[in-house]
Amino acid sequence: MGRWEERVVPRLVDRALRAPDIQALRARVCAGIAGDVLELGFGSGLNLPHLSRAVATLSAVEPSDLGWSMSEARRQASPLHVERVGLDGQRLAASDASYDVVLCTFTLCTIPDVELALTEVRRVLRPAGTFHFLEHGLAPQPRVAAWQARLEPLQRRVAGGCHLTRDIAGLVRSADLEIVDLSAEYLPGPRITRPWSFGYLGRAAPR
Repeated sequence: MGRWEERVVPRLVDRALRAPDIQALRARVCAGIAGDVLELGFGSGLNLPHLSRAVATLSAVEPSDLGWSMSEARRQASPLHVERVGLDGQRLAASDASYDVVLCTFTLCTIPDVELALTEVRRVLRPAGTFHFLEHGLAPQPRVAAWQARLEPLQRRVAGGCHLTRDIAGLVRSADLEIVDLSAEYLPGPRITRPWSFGYLGRAAPR
């Protein structure tokens, strides 16, 4: 990981993804989360204010030391204790059926082997568990999707490996997870941002 990804990208992500409109979406994806929870891509802790006391344990997978450091103030302000349990969403250090919920927001775009990561999500979920996700990815309009394909090589270089063309709903279904609730629409913002802003907010359960 280069200096740009280590020192700059976490700050850019924190700034871009804490706007009020995005926080409202975070509140929606965190609604109803309870029990033993694993968060993939904990980042700077932007989901913490939206998690209730119904969460019994909160385990965090976060590869960035700077991101983890930036989350300290939010962790200190939260009634929930957060334990950092790993750096790599592709290889979770957890037993099968360990968690009631896996939460993932704006993270699947950057994981190199996203299929492997989702297989791990399925593995660590309990039979009655749920996967809550809020992600950006492939837009349904061909013109926007074409721009996403053009822009993706540059996006990956400047945004920590972020992909624009991942079909999040399709990837979730391919991991033997059944989507039980899904909202797929553009995130708030001007039309020029559409290659970056098609969002998937949903819940899935093990088949």
